[in-house]
Amino acid sequence: MKIGHEELTGYLEKLLKPRPAEIMKLEAYAEEHGVPIMEPTGIEVLLQLLSFKNPKKILEIGTAIGYSAIRMALALPEAEIFTIERDEDRYREALKNIRSFQLENRIHVFFGDALSESDPVQSMAPYDALFIDAAKGQYQKFFSIYEKMLADDGIIFTDNVLFKGLVASEYNQIESKRIKKLVSKIDHYNHWLMEHPDYHTAILPVGDGLAVSQKRGERI
Repeated sequence: MKIGHEELTGYLEKLLKPRPAEIMKLEAYAEEHGVPIMEPTGIEVLLQLLSFKNPKKILEIGTAIGYSAIRMALALPEAEIFTIERDEDRYREALKNIRSFQLENRIHVFFGDALSESDPVQSMAPYDALFIDAAKGQYQKFFSIYEKMLADDGIIFTDNVLFKGLVASEYNQIESKRIKKLVSKIDHYNHWLMEHPDYHTAILPVGDGLAVSQKRGERI
């Protein structure tokens, strides 16, 4: 009997420890307002990998409502998180949520477009880890801009690289031109990552797909 991805995901989610009520409120808000956040299994793997790395400074591209930044700060009490968000409503919601967790001294939110407002972020470099979770069609640009701000042994995580499994399908047959173009860009990004001369990359089929890229010469 072949077990499908949804069944496996459901099984793994049942094994996860219950999240604090305050975290579950953030998850409920995100679902109610259509705000994309990491899937439960994906963020648990991200947090585990980060704990192995024990970074002191993390850069996140795509704050949204602050969910991932808060989870990282809670899991890594010695880390500072720097994160950038271009949507003003989400930026303000993130600030409110970060204050509610009393993490404003460790999570620093930049307001602006990560494609054009990199100077303030650069001023705080180098970063030990980079987490890309913003506009999927711009992943390659984000990677190219911000990987230069990594420490020598830095590591890069990219979320949503499997995009509901559509990258593995005959996506040329997708009716929506917008979705078809987006899937094509993510597929291109995955191939670009795997062939990047300066990084070793592994793509993990957890959550919506998590790419882990380590500079060559360093161990993943």
